[in-house]
Parts: sequence; C-alpha cells; structure tokens
Amino acid sequence: MQDEKSHHFELTTVYVTQGLLRAQVVEAKLKDADIPVLLDYESVGPVIGILVDGLGEVRVKVPAGYADEARTLLEEEDETEEDDFDVGDVD
Repeated sequence: MQDEKSHHFELTTVYVTQGLLRAQVVEAKLKDADIPVLLDYESVGPVIGILVDGLGEVRVKVPAGYADEARTLLEEEDETEEDDFDVGDVD
C-alpha cells in the first residue's frame, strides 16, 4: 500500500513527441505555469540524431496532481497555434 507522500511523486505522461526540441518547448511552457516537468527519453537518440524505432520519442511527464492542468494548458496552446496559421495568408 502506498502512503500519501509516494502518491505526490507519481509521474504521468501528458505529451509525447518526436525529437527533443519540441519537448523542450512544451517543457518551457509548463515550467512557465509553475508545473514541474520531467523529460523522459532514450539518451542515445539525441546524441546520434536517431528519430526512428522510438529512439527519438520524448515523453513529457508531470506529477500526477498537475496532469489535468498541464493537459488543459497544452490543449489551449495547440488551439492557439492552429489559429495563428491561416492558409489564406500564404501568397
């Protein structure tokens, strides 16, 4: 049986992407909202630039108590990014 303290350190994946750069952008957005973040990835992927077979996959994790807040923030950000690009603006 887990005690109350161990529950606070349970991490939940709130975002998965390919490549470290996008994950670091997401990490910065969450940290800006005072949400603790951990990037979980295979170290060999970024070192040698492999983005296949899961080696480029980066999982953005937050403490379980922040998961809903983090997902909401990231969903709002995705909607804003989609609105910023309008195909009609391209010449």
